[in-house]
Amino acid sequence: MKRSKGSRFFLAALVFLLSAAVVLPLSSGTAAAQDVFTGNPIAKIVKEASPAVVNIDTEAMVQRSFSPFPDDPFFREFFGDRFDRFSREVPMRGKGSGFIVTGDGYILTNNHVVDGPDNMTIEVTLSDGRSFPARVVGKDPSYDLAVIKIDSSDLPTVPMGDSDRIEVGEWVIAIGNPYGFESSVTVGVVSAKNRSVRARNLNFDGFIQTDAAINPGNSGGPLLGLDGQVIGINTAIVPYAQGIGFAVPVNMAKQIMDDLIQYGKVNRGWLGVYLQPLTREFASAYGIKSGEGALVSDVVKGAPAEKAGILRGDVVTAIDGRKVKDHGDLIVAIRQHLAGEKVELTVIRKGVQKKINVTLSAVPTEEVSEAPVKDEPVSSSKLGISIASGTPELREKYGIEETGGAIITGVLPGSLGHRMGLREGDVILEINGETVKDHAQLEEILSRDLKSLAMLVLREGRTFYVSANL
Repeated sequence: MKRSKGSRFFLAALVFLLSAAVVLPLSSGTAAAQDVFTGNPIAKIVKEASPAVVNIDTEAMVQRSFSPFPDDPFFREFFGDRFDRFSREVPMRGKGSGFIVTGDGYILTNNHVVDGPDNMTIEVTLSDGRSFPARVVGKDPSYDLAVIKIDSSDLPTVPMGDSDRIEVGEWVIAIGNPYGFESSVTVGVVSAKNRSVRARNLNFDGFIQTDAAINPGNSGGPLLGLDGQVIGINTAIVPYAQGIGFAVPVNMAKQIMDDLIQYGKVNRGWLGVYLQPLTREFASAYGIKSGEGALVSDVVKGAPAEKAGILRGDVVTAIDGRKVKDHGDLIVAIRQHLAGEKVELTVIRKGVQKKINVTLSAVPTEEVSEAPVKDEPVSSSKLGISIASGTPELREKYGIEETGGAIITGVLPGSLGHRMGLREGDVILEINGETVKDHAQLEEILSRDLKSLAMLVLREGRTFYVSANL
């Protein structure tokens, strides 16, 4: 079909524009892609930090029984000396991560990575493939940190940052050896700060939470900010969850590391309390106007805090006249003092402000650690839980040593008690500062016209507070 001059001109112009649209974006896009690649901060950080991240292998010989009844006293007595034939030494191996902090071979890692029997051997493998035997310089089980040493020099190091300056939402990078896959890199964000973790061998307040993937073998590796500096030491995971990992803040680790290198143990001050965040509900229930402070959820027996008169339920609002914003703030402030030093704590106890002087002690290597009425369990409709007083049978069933309080024997799914995190076997010791002697008193307190609840709960030998509005 014959086209007019106008249509031919239009088609030519369209072809020219399309050609320009294809050529120009490709040219500028290639340059932009190159800029993004060469300016990728994560790739640059990993390249610079990875040489200082090490793989830690441990091995120890342990005695293992292969008897079908290893704990049966009759079996042991029957076989006598021949019982040893049913056991033999087998190697116990472990794997973790760490990072070099000084050029002469000091390495920071987790205590659980290198914790083991005296015959344990530790081998450190550098990123260039060289391996060295290592010795333990010092360990701090309470913060799950350890310093080990290899004999070398001019080693690559990674700079230590300032964990107090990080914000929730900031990008972070984890480097380690998960499942033995050396120098693996994962990226995420800071999900939360000042997390408290209560596990069998770990009771720690102040963790950094991150969604950067952390797996077994990552323990002891660095958590880096986008400035390439260490902000945390990867320590713990929630095994049944995805995207929930925890790291010890580097500011805490720096203090502990200096002590371990200089003294072989932690020489910083120790108060001997367990802390948790001060919630609005707790502040309301206890008549605390300010929302700032650190809530004492438990006091270690024989610790400086107990000797000075600190009690569960106290809210620490200042140390040596300096405001305490939250429980993490108090932890850092205490750690800045040496054992033997005195501090003045300002506390609020049941609405009354007090000043208490405490002489701090060194962190211990091991934690210092009336006839019940027989009643049938009853239900609390307000909380949706079943409760009972402490009969010997119940206390034996749940492994409870404390004689007072009301024992929870059941929790209704979806109830207020369930939402507050209460569990079967928990013991309610206080409500809004009032001691709970038995389940009858608990019911009486709950029958009042309360606006909010702050309950002291005992679980597995530790006390903590839960709170809610009614």
